[in-house]
Amino acid sequence: MWKNSLYVFLGACSFGILSTIVKTAYNEGFTIQHVMGGQYGFGWLLMLGLMLIFSRTKVTLKQFIRLAGVGACTCLTGVFYYMSLQTLPASIAIVLLFQFTWIGVGLEAFLSRKRPSKATLISILILFAGTILAGGILGGGQFDLSVAGVLYGLGAALMMALFIYCSGRVETQLPIIARSFYVTTGSLLMLLTIFTPKVVLILAETPAIWPYGVLLGAFGAVIPVLLFGLGAPKINPGLASILSAGEFPVAVFASVLVLHEQVTSLQWLGIVVILLGIAYPQLKASSTSAKERISKAA
Repeated sequence: MWKNSLYVFLGACSFGILSTIVKTAYNEGFTIQHVMGGQYGFGWLLMLGLMLIFSRTKVTLKQFIRLAGVGACTCLTGVFYYMSLQTLPASIAIVLLFQFTWIGVGLEAFLSRKRPSKATLISILILFAGTILAGGILGGGQFDLSVAGVLYGLGAALMMALFIYCSGRVETQLPIIARSFYVTTGSLLMLLTIFTPKVVLILAETPAIWPYGVLLGAFGAVIPVLLFGLGAPKINPGLASILSAGEFPVAVFASVLVLHEQVTSLQWLGIVVILLGIAYPQLKASSTSAKERISKAA
């Protein structure tokens, strides 16, 4: 379980790097079409290369539609999140996005008809407290919230929760590279539907975005999809949602190291709390397992 949990955690960390790359691209004058087109366009090309080299597995139309739906969730997560940032403070938008932790746990409980464990509920409460602190909301003054922005932020959280859940449930019998390629294809198709195929022309006419596109594609459409595909099917979906909160601390660390952004002591405390919330279910499970072994030995 530890190995598969690590895959999911590292996949979330890969997502966390994206915000710093996106902010850097925005500072260079690029738009959301450049950023998202680069992420899923170059991500698809990278996955195509891996597919041609390592796995040319064919799938049925039904399998493709299911995997493309998983990919659409990742694309919509980015679209909704970036749209929420247009009308909400970044601290509020990130807190709304991270509601995917409890949404994912609730989704699993609803579909499996099983109540979340006590350890899971405690972890969610710890993560929520840590997110509030790390998001810089406390002491941030008055916020003028847009209804549309809040809905977009919650929409991003729902799409993220669906991606995490489906990563562990949809067509998991397929080879990981082939499965990831069709997921990434779904992301690209959704992007072309939203922004129309002219986004391809925008990319072709703006070679300066290509280096950003390669980085965004690698860290946003290839590495996390592969890692979630490896780990999520073998662990509890609720635990996968909790582990995915690792995205937040990495996003903060990257912004400090690369963008030299200032982080308050309360935000650092929030990051520590988030890491504790992520670790709690694993530590609790290990403790319970150890007690059971001691009991059997006695």
